[in-house]
Amino acid sequence: MATGTGPETRLHDADLASVREAVDTELAAFLDGELREAAPPVSAALRHAVLAPGKRIRPLLLVASYRAAGGEARTAGVPRSGVELLACSVELVHAYSLIHDDLPCMDDDLLRRGRPTLHVEFGVETATLAGAALMPLAIRAIAVAGARLRLEPDRVARLIRALTVAAGGSGMVGGQLRDLDAEGRAVTPEELEKIHLGKTARLIAAACVMGAVAANAPTETEQRLERFGRNLGLAFQVVDDILDVTGSSREMGKAGGRDAALGKATVPSIVGVREATRLGRELAARARTELVGLEGAGQLRAMVHLVVERKS
Repeated sequence: MATGTGPETRLHDADLASVREAVDTELAAFLDGELREAAPPVSAALRHAVLAPGKRIRPLLLVASYRAAGGEARTAGVPRSGVELLACSVELVHAYSLIHDDLPCMDDDLLRRGRPTLHVEFGVETATLAGAALMPLAIRAIAVAGARLRLEPDRVARLIRALTVAAGGSGMVGGQLRDLDAEGRAVTPEELEKIHLGKTARLIAAACVMGAVAANAPTETEQRLERFGRNLGLAFQVVDDILDVTGSSREMGKAGGRDAALGKATVPSIVGVREATRLGRELAARARTELVGLEGAGQLRAMVHLVVERKS
């Protein structure tokens, strides 16, 4: 699903690697501070889940959106670590979703990011509670980041709303329920898009919107970045579906072929791999269109390439 790569993309790829390292540092420091009094089994489980090596696509999108929306110029003088901690909030919610998705009552997966899933390593009870603990930790991260960024209370409230709506019944939770309900039966492309919007695209779009909100960007920029994130999120899920058919377990860090084994509704199962590849390219192109004329969007363009060209 090549989208092309050149000197600009390679330059931004290197910058994104630096942001990823900074986010990982903030994640570790945040957990160190917040888990001092946590029960040892839950603390160990949270660290295992959150600090596992990952692509950090959602926090990278938040930071890149913040920059594209002019955040660094509008918030000159505030600590840079503020936006990186804000980005951690989205990763904490993503980690919670992976823990619960992997549970025996959901997808019953045994491998995640090249390691045993949390319930395999720590037991179902501890994994369930660790997942539940991540949502309040994410809200705490927003509160601390908002103070660092010197955001007005209404901005912090909007950040919390964007994340919680994307994670709730109209977002990840609702999408997961739709996904489970669709197992083993035929679904229409329209129904599948609703599933993918909920379980994947809305959190990715929320990360982009949160970057714009933190940057005090105008409403039009927020809306463009929301559309960018929604299209990119749908493209992400299409690629995910394709990789489950064509990818190797070693590269993906999880077992392949699980969608077919569980009777999941996926884009390749409905239209085939070739048409799914075309659709992924089309969604990526729609996402890039939203960036036209948006200064400072180089990192976001690089993120499109990262999402659609990934092998895991």
